[in-house]
Amino acid sequence: MDRRTVLAAGGALGGSLAAMLFSFTQGISQASSRNQVGAPSGLDPMPPLDTMPTAPAPAPGTDWRQAGPPETVIDEVHSYFRGRTVELLTVRPAGELPRTTPVCLVLHGRNGNARHPGFTTLPQALGDAIAAGAVPPYAFALVDGGNSYWHEHEPGDDPMGMLLEEVPRWLARRGLGGPSGQPAAVAGVSMGGFGALLYARRRNERRRPVRACATLAPALITTWEEMKLRNAFHDEADWASMDPLRHIDKLGTVPNGIWCGTEDPFIEGARLFTAAAKPEISSLTPGGHSLEYFNASLPAMVRFLGRHLD
Repeated sequence: MDRRTVLAAGGALGGSLAAMLFSFTQGISQASSRNQVGAPSGLDPMPPLDTMPTAPAPAPGTDWRQAGPPETVIDEVHSYFRGRTVELLTVRPAGELPRTTPVCLVLHGRNGNARHPGFTTLPQALGDAIAAGAVPPYAFALVDGGNSYWHEHEPGDDPMGMLLEEVPRWLARRGLGGPSGQPAAVAGVSMGGFGALLYARRRNERRRPVRACATLAPALITTWEEMKLRNAFHDEADWASMDPLRHIDKLGTVPNGIWCGTEDPFIEGARLFTAAAKPEISSLTPGGHSLEYFNASLPAMVRFLGRHLD
């Protein structure tokens, strides 16, 4: 069985850790942790999609604005592409969701993971937007991706392969994203912003583009001297082959939104991206690479994504 933890996620959760590790779950004292009867095993080969159970349909006329705060669910699953067990965290509206509920994939920052993406108030931002009728019910999914800028740097550890090949199956088995489980949108913070743009490019190259891409302070570093300090690329040519700033055309017509503080160390890359990509939303406002700025930007990001998932 998967290990699964279900957390009530009604308000701002947790606190901040010094090195940009901001957790959904820190500070919650009584999370219920149990093995779910019938929960899919992440340790076994996945069955064909057409054998997966279908989530129950919601009652006709369901008023999602009255459904209550979203639920955060944490599963352990085995990733063959990463060669290890990882945590898959989903933030989903309360109530019985249709299997077609769209999902936005969220990629964490450097030194983070699914529980520590770089902000703490995503469940609250989603719940508030649904309660206000500003967005349709949709879900978020986060997964551990390591520190390699969401691509295969070390042989046998391929987080991008995990996102493209495994995450859709994991989501479909949990009754999200339709029969294919394919994420409908992608978002990312810092290193995860780099990864989100790379993921959007890969989906476009597969002729299955996402419907929206949102980034918070994406780590669009402008020099190899700075990027090589991250030890995430073999050489400058390897980085250049994936650098979103050099491949904006490969995003196609995917709607983009970008948020970055003007005191953020990545503001230069954000400005270059804004000038070249002409995103639908470009919010470059006072602030730093901080929990406060990221949490403050989440409501606008959640609404931007939701407009493209209706």
